[in-house]
Amino acid sequence: MFEQFQNHINENLSFLKGKKLLLATSGGVDSMVLLNLCYQLKLDFAVAHCNFQLRESESDEDEDFVKNQISILSHRAQSRCQIPIFIQRFDTKAFAEQNKLSIQVVARNLRYEWFYTLLAKHNFDYVLTAHHLDDSLETFLINFTRGSGLDGLTGIPEQNDKIVRPLLAFSRKEIEAFAKENQITWREDSSNASDKYLRNKLRHDVIPILKELNPSLLSSFENTISHLKQSQSLAQDAAKNLYQKVVTEEEHHTVIDLPKLLKYRNYKAYLFDWLQPFGFADWISVYDLINAQSGKQVLSETHILLKNRDSLLLFPKQNIVSDEVFWVQKEQSEVKIPLKLDFCNVSDISLQSTNTIFVDEDLLQFPLTIRRWQEGDFFQPFGMTGKKKLSKYFKDEKFSLLEKSNVWLLCSDDKIVWIVGKRQDERFKVTATTTKILKINYTN
Repeated sequence: MFEQFQNHINENLSFLKGKKLLLATSGGVDSMVLLNLCYQLKLDFAVAHCNFQLRESESDEDEDFVKNQISILSHRAQSRCQIPIFIQRFDTKAFAEQNKLSIQVVARNLRYEWFYTLLAKHNFDYVLTAHHLDDSLETFLINFTRGSGLDGLTGIPEQNDKIVRPLLAFSRKEIEAFAKENQITWREDSSNASDKYLRNKLRHDVIPILKELNPSLLSSFENTISHLKQSQSLAQDAAKNLYQKVVTEEEHHTVIDLPKLLKYRNYKAYLFDWLQPFGFADWISVYDLINAQSGKQVLSETHILLKNRDSLLLFPKQNIVSDEVFWVQKEQSEVKIPLKLDFCNVSDISLQSTNTIFVDEDLLQFPLTIRRWQEGDFFQPFGMTGKKKLSKYFKDEKFSLLEKSNVWLLCSDDKIVWIVGKRQDERFKVTATTTKILKINYTN
């Protein structure tokens, strides 16, 4: 196996040579074999061990075991530098309860967040984990049983950003055989024997039956993964090409043109590819938006997908925010938050636009305020004699939910002076009797 591993590094992962590596080492057979192989190849590495404190004294014994093994390897190295080791303890149960997440999810998140912290702090180039071919098969089956797109059916990626998994080409059987042949010691995680977790049930009950039916299961699985990855590549190319034809990226949101999208028979697959990175999971509701009335929306943890006439609008939740009020003093010449406004006195009116207005300063009551619109707000549109509710104005102008949510009002004594960037109020306009003209400019 050592020669196979060496060839694998040389042929497929040569970028690891000469780099500063961090080995995730639990003390189990997989990570101890990876440690031994990297040591034999004389790669430049340090070790990181997570103590999740989930198995009482066993977790502490795992930590001590890893420390001891690193000490032994460092002693053997003689002229080589001592192997650095980083240990981190997590109160995993408390964190899971506090955030209402599963132990597995919390442990994974804590582990990788810590790895990336070490990468940045100590200038490591990559993190190596000991995932192998059987792990990839288990992940495939988990995703398959839960329902997944191509991304979930291509197994564990060999490289994902700074995370590299050099043992993915090897089976658990090969790894254990190598450990026994080379007298490599390891720790057994007692939780691996429990069928409490889905992964373990698949490992103990399902996969052995599949291997009985097909003794070459892992080899067949590798071929299947190879074909799926090629199909995934084709699908990604198609989705990228169609994205350029159908989707427009605005400053604060993304617009998906539905009439253009619906010309394609597999439009749902394209939507899935484009929207999955934003955390959407209720795909039935996402697809139902296509034929829904304007104003209907679907939420992920971070984003909103809104039906707006013939489009779907995607935007971050933080774009719809803030009951906060911002103040503008009389002596101010500009404000930068929550938006960019410039104020200056002028002698006459020049070019007026939606982004520039001229008002009678003597009619203003300072400090002015900048705020979001509220139900019941009304103004007197420039050039008109009567008042109009903002909700009616938005409807007449066909504002989307996103556009309404991004509106800011410039107010004087709670009277609207300007729907910023949209429409000025008649009550503050410059007239023949005006003595002080204030020019207000909005930069978007």
